[in-house]
Amino acid sequence: MKFKAAVIREMGLDQPYVKSQPLKIEEVELSSPQEKEVLVQIKAAGLCHSDLSTVNGNRPRQTPMVLGHEAAGIVMECGPGVNDLETGDHVVMVFAPSCGQCVACIEGHPGRCEPGQKANADGTLLGGGIRLSQKGKEIYHHVGVSAFAEYCITNRGSLVKIDKELPFDEAALFGCAVLTGVGAALNTGKVFPGAKVAVVGLGGVGLNALLGAKVAGASQLVAVDIHDSKLSIAKDLGATATVNANDSDAVDKIKKISNGGVDFGFEMAGSVEAMELAYRMTRRGGTTVTAGLPHPEKRWGLQHVNLTAEERTVKGSYVGSCVPPRDMPCYIDLYRKGLLPVNKLMSDHLKLEEINEGFDKLAAGKTVRQLIMF
Repeated sequence: MKFKAAVIREMGLDQPYVKSQPLKIEEVELSSPQEKEVLVQIKAAGLCHSDLSTVNGNRPRQTPMVLGHEAAGIVMECGPGVNDLETGDHVVMVFAPSCGQCVACIEGHPGRCEPGQKANADGTLLGGGIRLSQKGKEIYHHVGVSAFAEYCITNRGSLVKIDKELPFDEAALFGCAVLTGVGAALNTGKVFPGAKVAVVGLGGVGLNALLGAKVAGASQLVAVDIHDSKLSIAKDLGATATVNANDSDAVDKIKKISNGGVDFGFEMAGSVEAMELAYRMTRRGGTTVTAGLPHPEKRWGLQHVNLTAEERTVKGSYVGSCVPPRDMPCYIDLYRKGLLPVNKLMSDHLKLEEINEGFDKLAAGKTVRQLIMF
């Protein structure tokens, strides 16, 4: 079948992207779903900083590639071996495919799935195949999803079935922003009632981490960003204090607010500077969690003696340390009860043809979550 998709062929082009056009809307082709694969019609796809990191070259990927990893859609066809989904089911994509059989999957950590990580690095589906092409030439898959397109084929392990009553634009948010942010607070950090929490970087993931910490019962929620508009959004979502990260005394301000430092510092901006800030504002015995994905060449200098003498914990969080089939229904239920108002994070609804303009807004920090609607 042939359909429209946003294809990237060259990373690191100059801004504005609306002029350099790193993503071009082209006609591509999909073959039929194979063993344990599913054909999905995409209905909504979110623009995430992880996508931007590929556009600007911070997360190098194979090209040409159809980008997009946060999406929801409708099952159109199931390949052999898929017996628990049927045509017409509504699903949310998960960008970390899991085989269910490796040590990480068996231990309950599907985000660490070794075959899944290899497939994502290779630009293939979980089974190693490529179903996208154009005029006979293969086009790579983005983290097993490739959602900036009218259709995609993905592995069954990358899908979570959802209630059909949930609107597609809201549903798409749960595939990355909610799983990663809320999961970082509840699963990775294990924020406890009464904890003092600060979040650096208030994009879709960071604001969800703030909401997750609020659900966990944190007594203080300090929101930190370089954009005052993001700080205002965080305040509306329940932040008890805000600090502009560009302030020269940002760390001192946060320590004063939290009486010596926070119990949990979350870095969600994907920069070394943000990680340093998150670590420095965390108290003795506290935990610093990062879900940021900077360029692979970036290094963060950690003072060894400080880590030891202050009994610090530093943790990485990927997909919010979630088990998607377990956690996503719970987060959707919290949303429906008004405890996770993730719909407030939606900034704009775009057409596929407006995707480069959308990435310009994202790069400028002028938006939280834009969604392409099909």
